[in-house]
Amino acid sequence: MPYTKRRRLVSSAVAVALGASALAACGSSSDDDGGARSGPVSLTYWTWAPGMDKVVDLWNKGPGKEQQITVTVKKQASGDTLVTKILTAHKAGKAPDLVQAEYQALPTLVSNDALADISGEVGDAKSKFAGGVWQQTTLGTDAVYAVPQDIGPMMFYYREDLFKKYGLTVPKTWEDFAETARKLKKAAPDKDLTTFAASEAGQFAGLAQQAGAQWWTASGDKWKVAIDDDATKKVAGFWGGLVKEGAIDDQPMYTPAWNKALNTGQQIAWVSAVWAPGTLTTAAPDTKGKWAMAPLPQWTAGEQRTGSWGGSSTAVTTDSEHQDAAAKFAAWLNTDGDALTALAKESGIYPASTAAQTSGAFSEPPAYFSNQPDFYEKAAEIAATTAPSAWGPNVNVAYTAYKDAFGKAAKNKSDFVAALNTVQEATVADLKKQGFGVAQ
Repeated sequence: MPYTKRRRLVSSAVAVALGASALAACGSSSDDDGGARSGPVSLTYWTWAPGMDKVVDLWNKGPGKEQQITVTVKKQASGDTLVTKILTAHKAGKAPDLVQAEYQALPTLVSNDALADISGEVGDAKSKFAGGVWQQTTLGTDAVYAVPQDIGPMMFYYREDLFKKYGLTVPKTWEDFAETARKLKKAAPDKDLTTFAASEAGQFAGLAQQAGAQWWTASGDKWKVAIDDDATKKVAGFWGGLVKEGAIDDQPMYTPAWNKALNTGQQIAWVSAVWAPGTLTTAAPDTKGKWAMAPLPQWTAGEQRTGSWGGSSTAVTTDSEHQDAAAKFAAWLNTDGDALTALAKESGIYPASTAAQTSGAFSEPPAYFSNQPDFYEKAAEIAATTAPSAWGPNVNVAYTAYKDAFGKAAKNKSDFVAALNTVQEATVADLKKQGFGVAQ
């Protein structure tokens, strides 16, 4: 299939327009080695996860040895750097067999025809993941472009001791959250409930996701961009309002000043994700055992939804000559009990597999949260409520525009909703510049 035509599409999202024969011409696991494979197969896996070579050794010495499928790990950088490297290799027809890909990168890779539809090989694994998590690897279609590996369900972290000291209750709704911030500021003017860091596009995207935002959707052979939809405007207006009135801080995260604020109790809560214990261990070592975790506040009382901040998957490339074998490894890596336990131990990931979230390495709470024995039990319950996301082929552009526009708005205490419109315009303009069709 010509690259220029494929560039504008999202694979099976427009399968009807393309036709089954056209998709077959692009290559799929049904016409690779499949059952006709004979003899040993060697696969290459690009990943940034630490300790992955030790996990892969379990495969090579066990199932891989039995099936004569050997996997070699090639350590890579993460984020946009890896996506660019994958696309560059794919243009030359030399992409690896397997890649670790963040969920928001999947549309970019799929629209460049870099990832294979492996639904025939891994479709049965769907029941092992929460619906909102599995959906991220399908782009809302019947095709499956990866197997979920790790996820970052969002949660609310708070200083249990300081909440008690200031007579605060854990907020159930975002309205409660705002009132809690105001109550704390009145009782202790030198303290903040939390910060809104305008540089953290991933956090904002997760919060918008929880509110029901669908930033990118495929419409026929075009993309529809709705970063300025009502759900996202609600989120932007909420946080912008709190920053403007001074109810919360607006300093960046992951800085020495932020670490000090957490460690000294100047900030007493954090809207984060399941991986937060690792960050707090380093940022606020003196407060170990004083924090607790709860579900995110909800927009509607009684509702249970969360967003995602982080997470990645294991995908098979269209350049692989052994897509069936690669898909078998991808499924094993992310559904086998021993593999998932090793991933947790060696890579420190929180598994996408629902069964693994309360077993193996997750049967006990993180050491930092030893005061909350049911930490991972609660985390699994929250993860199951992950809302569907809607990523597109230029997330990196949207994130860059977000950091610039929201950074200026936070500094000037100006309208976050207006900043959102700027992000929408920049994202649409970039899609058109790249040659994608854009629906109005």
